[in-house]
Amino acid sequence: MKHTIISIALVIITVWNAQIGWAQGDLPVERIRLPEGFRIEVYASNLRTARGLSFASDGTLFVGSKSGEVYAVRPNGEALVVTRGLSMPVGVDVFEGDLYISSVSEIVKIDNILANLEGNPKPRVLIDTLPRDRHHGWKFIKVGPDGKLYVPVGAPCNVCKQEDERYAGILRMNLDGSGLELVAGGVRNTVGFDWHPDTKELWFTDNGRDLMGDDIPPDELNRAPRTGLHFGFPYLHGRGVRDPKFWDDRPAGLQFRLPEHEFPAHVAALGMRFYTADQFPQEYRGGIFVAEHGSWNRSQKIGYRVSFLRLQGNRVSEYRIFAEGWLEGQRAWGRPADVEIGPDGALYVADDSADAVYRISYRP
Repeated sequence: MKHTIISIALVIITVWNAQIGWAQGDLPVERIRLPEGFRIEVYASNLRTARGLSFASDGTLFVGSKSGEVYAVRPNGEALVVTRGLSMPVGVDVFEGDLYISSVSEIVKIDNILANLEGNPKPRVLIDTLPRDRHHGWKFIKVGPDGKLYVPVGAPCNVCKQEDERYAGILRMNLDGSGLELVAGGVRNTVGFDWHPDTKELWFTDNGRDLMGDDIPPDELNRAPRTGLHFGFPYLHGRGVRDPKFWDDRPAGLQFRLPEHEFPAHVAALGMRFYTADQFPQEYRGGIFVAEHGSWNRSQKIGYRVSFLRLQGNRVSEYRIFAEGWLEGQRAWGRPADVEIGPDGALYVADDSADAVYRISYRP
């Protein structure tokens, strides 16, 4: 019995080391490779499963998580828990001083968040009738240029067809929780979207289905110039991968909106932001940063990095890796999950595996 306990302990230690490999306070950010002139540092640590990011007007960074906490990181580096116990509150967005938070079946709000940080604020429920499925149930949220809150609902499966049109779609609602409506359909699972700074069109990442092999189907970067478009799922993946089960059952006359860019299969493209600041060189301005969370069941791992896409108009003219090094061989010590542009013009990256937020800045 004693030998069995020791063996189990060694297995646990081995698995932990294979996934992370070092203590929380000693993240090896010096191993991250960046373009010349850029540097990376740990901005905040010990934020369990750090996910969605949003800055308040005073520079306080709010951080969602999959573990149930929402964090606030003040500009002086002090971190505190805003609220606990929500079901995978991945999405956070500060808008006009109020904090909006996603849960699996709810959207909640804390009014005047900066004035209430120290008072253990109780979130107010805006809507609690969203699907309760935990499979792809975590939600990135953000208020759009139209003043409405955008809320995705992922497919509750790897690939399936649901009668409820809210599944595999992007919804939006008024800020009081009323007026819920469908914006885009055929979206398997988006965990990151943003609006073009000039055209105000919605762009979003979407994760491709699994179990079709290592190299298909691709993850997607999509653009929705108007509401009511269908982006393919579950019938079509990427620009041309027909689903073996659902393609022949597609509704007659259904038109698909094809992606603006195909990522390599299984990189798990999550958070994305247009770079609208001026700290970085000119070539980055107006482009898109994407957190590639990394594959979970590919025979050779891929992703675990931050990529950059340059645009010419609405066309992706270049795709390249911007930051990498979280994956070393087949061992990953971190997984980028979201990106955000700080008030200082730096790029902030959430890592839900290393429980950290990084700051990437540029010095000529």
